[in-house]
Amino acid sequence: MSSWGCPHESKGLCAKVNNLVCDPGMKGCELAGRYVFFGSEDKNKRLREKQAQADSQKPSK
Repeated sequence: MSSWGCPHESKGLCAKVNNLVCDPGMKGCELAGRYVFFGSEDKNKRLREKQAQADSQKPSK
């Protein structure tokens, strides 16, 4: 079994996002827009926007 730890999380708080309670994928989190979070479409909004933008920039065949 493996474990993941955020370098910005300390004692359950996020040092990157104004010392709010750490919630991976929340707005301002460095994981937001990079990974898919199951059970939370709100957290996946930025990722979907980036995918749509990349798809719209692909040349047509």
